[in-house]
Amino acid sequence: MNLQERLLADLHQAMRDKDVPRREAIRMIRAAVQNAEIEWQREASDRDVLDLIAREINRRLEALEMFRRGGRADLVAAEEAGLHVLQQYLPEQLSREQVVETVQRIVAQLGTAGPSQLGLVMREAMAQLKGKADGRLINEVAREILQK
Repeated sequence: MNLQERLLADLHQAMRDKDVPRREAIRMIRAAVQNAEIEWQREASDRDVLDLIAREINRRLEALEMFRRGGRADLVAAEEAGLHVLQQYLPEQLSREQVVETVQRIVAQLGTAGPSQLGLVMREAMAQLKGKADGRLINEVAREILQK
């Protein structure tokens, strides 16, 4: 069962269970996938769907931050519920320690030194850790390692 089939099955189950936050989060992702397929003029692969889910998670994290600053507890709760649903579709995320190990290995392989080499390290780290760790965490770790 590919990811799109799993999303459809989960949507049907959420509808049967009358689980509104889950239903709405899945509908949003399915709509994003359909729009992307129209734009790309091809069927989305599981990798494409995971990228779209990760993008939607980032949007929700930014919205969550704004709602917290605005004191909108009702919207914060709704965004957190949707965020929780979407995170279940991503592969298990690496811990900070695992990201540090990977970035240190990349820095050693590339022989980079200093913050001016951040772009080179980030390009390689994002390629290796795509979908396994948040880009913000990777950037933060790479900056710390290159500052030493």
